[in-house]
Amino acid sequence: MSDRLFTPRFLIMCAYSFTVFVSLFQLLPTAPFHVIHDLGGSTTAAGLFLGFLTYASAAAAPITGAIGDRVGQRRVLLIVSVILSAFTASYAFITDYRVLLGVVIGHGLFWSALLSASGAYMTSTLPPARRAEGIGYWGLSSVLAVGTAPAIGFWVYEHGWTALCIEITILNLLMAVIAWRLPDDHVGAHGREEHAEHAATPHPRRIVEWRVLALSGSLALVSFGYGSLTSFSALYADALGVSPRGIFLTAMAVSLLSGRLLFGRALDRIGHRVVLQRCLLLPPIGLVILAFASGRWSMIAAGLMFGAGFGLMHPAFTAYVMARVPFARRGAAFGAMLAAFDTGIGTGSSVMGWIISRTGFRVSFGLAAVLAACAMPAFVWGTGLFSTDLPQKRDRPASTD
Repeated sequence: MSDRLFTPRFLIMCAYSFTVFVSLFQLLPTAPFHVIHDLGGSTTAAGLFLGFLTYASAAAAPITGAIGDRVGQRRVLLIVSVILSAFTASYAFITDYRVLLGVVIGHGLFWSALLSASGAYMTSTLPPARRAEGIGYWGLSSVLAVGTAPAIGFWVYEHGWTALCIEITILNLLMAVIAWRLPDDHVGAHGREEHAEHAATPHPRRIVEWRVLALSGSLALVSFGYGSLTSFSALYADALGVSPRGIFLTAMAVSLLSGRLLFGRALDRIGHRVVLQRCLLLPPIGLVILAFASGRWSMIAAGLMFGAGFGLMHPAFTAYVMARVPFARRGAAFGAMLAAFDTGIGTGSSVMGWIISRTGFRVSFGLAAVLAACAMPAFVWGTGLFSTDLPQKRDRPASTD
């Protein structure tokens, strides 16, 4: 089997993910401004936009991930892309923020299916011996999107909320075109061998991968801070008189990009668990710096620190989990990870909006730092739930433990 990463299938998926996150990260930073300034909502209501989206995604992810295992991940990507275009188009016609918050719940239900399917599809594309490296490089497409999309979104938003919704809708339809170009995921170079390896393994009757869900609690603690940063770092920059508004997200994206380019090839060699434990130490430090930020450079330093840990944490965690679940359950495993991750994001966005409205930004980011610091002990506890009777694949590198 070839260990080549940059196959046509891999590159098409990168293009798909880039388009996905360009559309999303134009919407998320601008939606709070739309809710507050255009629709007359409060800061708490602004935080609930991302909160409701991610809560809905978290609730549905374990189920939509398992559905993707059954019907095919490519089919899910194609159908959901079209459905999401309908949601983003509808935002242009909504004039009450309460209706907007209701509609975004439906958006989140389908968003979970897209993320679970794309993760499972990409994993079947990657050579097992370079899985963490491949996941890291694939994630660069979303990192580049996070770094560029907020600035694009604010620029389009200056021309009106309707213009922004139309542009995002077009991007979602482009996603469907890219998904249509993907090969059938039932026939994949690396997936074929692994599927044969697990063909004799009966499909578990349970829908949810509970062990993965419990282990992913460590991700939820870090993503609490990530959710608050996505929704409120631009508003915080405004409060500090820092320009441009998206400076923190841009710095975070630069750090994510640099970390994966510099250390991506070492992730599988060093070991997924070792890398993950080191990475979990950095996000709380970044949040502490942000809580005491006084201007542009301190916000940049906080973004670089948070991004350094967050950027390598995800590929290391994903590779660690994927080495311990059977091929036919990867969609369900991604769904469980997504459920925990989105629960953290939704809680961070919703709770932080409420706390900021009463105590200010600094206390809120300090709370996020405390929760992120609990991620390491939560991960250590969660690893004990992966007992030795789980399927162990022969391609798992010895260093991943």
